Amino acid sequence: MIFVVATIDIQPGKRNEFLQEFQRIVPLVRAEDGCLLYQPTTDVATSINAQIPVRDHTVTVVEQWSSLEALEAHLIAPHMMEYRTRVQSLVAGVQLQVVQAATA
Repeated sequence: MIFVVATIDIQPGKRNEFLQEFQRIVPLVRAEDGCLLYQPTTDVATSINAQIPVRDHTVTVVEQWSSLEALEAHLIAPHMMEYRTRVQSLVAGVQLQVVQAATA
């Protein structure tokens, strides 16, 4: 099982527009073979000391995939290619972290 944390930095003032575009692909991604979780999130202000400061221009996508092959197929799916073109002017940068459950 593969987990992905995608941190997407959005151009200032464009987060709502980005989220509207992102919501268009959520049902398509969730229908993909191997997709177990695909959820856009935004930071929550808390009093937890270890938490980083709230990022108003960031969307974090939490994903879970059955396999690395399923994730790789997702990345080249036609709807993902179209989505990237639509949001290109809204996105300042993207970082991916791909992880798996740790075993001893």
